[in-house]
Amino acid sequence: VEGLDTVESIGSIQITGLGSDRQIYLRDIAEITRGYETPPSTMLRFNGRPAIGVGVSTVQGGNVVTMGNAVRERLRELQADTPIGIEIDAIYFQAEGVTQAVDGFVISLIQAILIVIGVLVFAMGLRSGVLIGAILLLTVLATFIVMKSQGISLERISLGALIIALGMLVDNAIVVTEGIMVKMQRGANPVKAAGEVVGQTMWPLLGATFVAILAFASLGASQDSTGEFCRSLYQVILYSLLLSWLLAVTVTPLFCVTFLKTGSGDDEGDPYGGVFFRGYRALLHGCIRRRWFTVGVMVVLLAVSLQGFKFVDQSFFPDSTTPQFTLDYWLPEGTDIRKTSDDLAEIEAYLQDQEGVESVATTIGQGSMRFMLTYAPEQPNTAYGQMIVRVDDHERIDDLIAGAEEWIAARYPDSLVYGGRFILGPGGGSDIEVRLRGPDPVELRRLSNQVQAIMRADPHTRDVRDDWRQKTKVLRPVIDDTRAARAGLTRKDVSDTLQRTFGGLRVGVYRENEDLIPIVARAPERERSDIGSIKDVQIWSPAAMSSIPMSQVVPRFETVWEDHIIERRNRMPTITPQCNASVGLPSAVLKRLMPEIDALELPPGYVMEWGGEYENSGDAQAGIASKLPIVLLAMVLIVLALFNAIKQPVLIWLTVPLAMIGVTGGLLVAGAPFGFMALLGLLSLIGMMIKNAVVLVDEIDSQIASGKERIVAVLDSGVSRLRPVAMAAFTTVLGMIPLLPDIFFQSLAVTIMAGLGFATVLTLLVVPTLYAIFFKIPSEVGAERPADS
Repeated sequence: VEGLDTVESIGSIQITGLGSDRQIYLRDIAEITRGYETPPSTMLRFNGRPAIGVGVSTVQGGNVVTMGNAVRERLRELQADTPIGIEIDAIYFQAEGVTQAVDGFVISLIQAILIVIGVLVFAMGLRSGVLIGAILLLTVLATFIVMKSQGISLERISLGALIIALGMLVDNAIVVTEGIMVKMQRGANPVKAAGEVVGQTMWPLLGATFVAILAFASLGASQDSTGEFCRSLYQVILYSLLLSWLLAVTVTPLFCVTFLKTGSGDDEGDPYGGVFFRGYRALLHGCIRRRWFTVGVMVVLLAVSLQGFKFVDQSFFPDSTTPQFTLDYWLPEGTDIRKTSDDLAEIEAYLQDQEGVESVATTIGQGSMRFMLTYAPEQPNTAYGQMIVRVDDHERIDDLIAGAEEWIAARYPDSLVYGGRFILGPGGGSDIEVRLRGPDPVELRRLSNQVQAIMRADPHTRDVRDDWRQKTKVLRPVIDDTRAARAGLTRKDVSDTLQRTFGGLRVGVYRENEDLIPIVARAPERERSDIGSIKDVQIWSPAAMSSIPMSQVVPRFETVWEDHIIERRNRMPTITPQCNASVGLPSAVLKRLMPEIDALELPPGYVMEWGGEYENSGDAQAGIASKLPIVLLAMVLIVLALFNAIKQPVLIWLTVPLAMIGVTGGLLVAGAPFGFMALLGLLSLIGMMIKNAVVLVDEIDSQIASGKERIVAVLDSGVSRLRPVAMAAFTTVLGMIPLLPDIFFQSLAVTIMAGLGFATVLTLLVVPTLYAIFFKIPSEVGAERPADS
């Protein structure tokens, strides 16, 4: 309308009075004001002061650190133009956390590289150690170049993958360097020695490298959210291991020829004549003599480890060390948002008085804007509020949560409050969830109450609730359809009148520059705040051409209780009773709850499903398991192709289950849970074991083919592969040390360290013993003629 350029000008609109042709100004019968929505639908406060939240996301493929620095610089520029009393603060600044995490991981990567190089220098001598260390640095730098070209960012997963791969990256170079060094010590020409070693080991090393890569392939092919989250780990392993093989067969022999000293030329010299090698040879010979006893011991240890694995805690992903936590606050369903806000204002003041608390951001009426992958905002609800609390040290979080929950529960007995850390990795929601699906909401609530009773009976559960919340009280008009028809009224007319009177009815839009502001008509505060006046509400009757009392068409109102929230899953009503673990890992609580809850009898047409961490972990493992048969088949085919035989691949794969002996023992001693990252560690361990076993068995075959007596060939092959296998294992185990303090990679590091430590024993002792069993090799030297070459 022309001339409506201010809110006050709306009052100048002329309207026609009822029953006459006289026109009056709108301001004569209505008070026109501009203000915020009352009551508000959502509110935000920061440190107790009203706030407006702004979210900034990184574009696809962007650098979050670069974006964060640009945002910080822009905020610094705006600070000078900010009015007095207005402050700009950050609730969550991802760039800062990413910078700290990446810097920490770069330091861990450097530490791991130095550890590996130090071990190589100590075990193989200065020249050989420095040479292999140089190859390792070249491999890491080349991996960074490939990562850049493939758009793989530097973050926790990709940097962690490099640390995991460090030990495997030196495997190929160690084998090549060891072979060339031994031949040179025996007086061989360096160039000829390099050619012979590379020619002999190139294809076995390539096949073994592909086996190690395939151990992670099921993760790279997984379409689950967890697979997406960890995909860069597989990609980094793939590129780095292929580069390590390429450099091992090209640059490594060049460095060996250039920098290693030539031997004395004494063909009688024995590079394996030291005490360490002689001791190992005697031990291996003893195991072969008592081959069935050796196998029996392994079988017994495997059975004990499988039994002991039942005592290993199960987990999915650990909690984050981010120095922030959330407090979710619920009042009874239907509570006015202003009551929720008042309670939270007192809770904010309490939290700000606690030692170590730096800031408190409170969202009332709904969850915060989504600011990280694992954060799932709560749906709008006037009875709900959430506080995001930043602290100076993440180690304070558990005590602060416990203290806040106890204080709130004592002061607000009608409330439900639960605190929690952010988690590392995908997931979210409660630790333990049970989905009940069926047609009747009443029956679903009954079943939910039974499940919640079982949860509350366990001493180690907390935050027991369901997602339908409480029923709410509703005032429902009982319309006399006959009277309404006589008055020319419909149910919609009654609904609109009640909405206009008590809630407000949108009747238009006011445009102010580029902003569209809704115009809402409603009764004065004194009329809409008294529920007793509802029968006296006037409703326009087209038949009578006048307003009549609401009571003429609505003789009575009834108060009923109804479900304010009804969640559905695949269009079926679904209620989810849930809880969190108060002590220990959720898996331990779930083991106790699951048998009792599963024993509940469900009426026909009702279904129970487990959600929470159990489902998230199952989905992640299923995503890997679905690709695992193809991956394992590919690994088997590669090993078969390398040997063009059956017995060698079978004896190699028979050693794989024995890795559980070391894994179980390591997890139990360290008290680490077996979660998704530990599963990845187990898969990588399988690849490492097969890779080392392939190289050893190939060496045995080569020495037997050269004409040696078979038992001598087995013993000599074990001795010749002792240093490469031991060094590869030792560097990998020690290279994992920087990952132990990181809670995300801790269980993976423990799995690889303990498993590989024992797997080295399997490779050096059990594989040759099984070879002797499979090929019926006599235990004593001279018991048979040397094999024909």
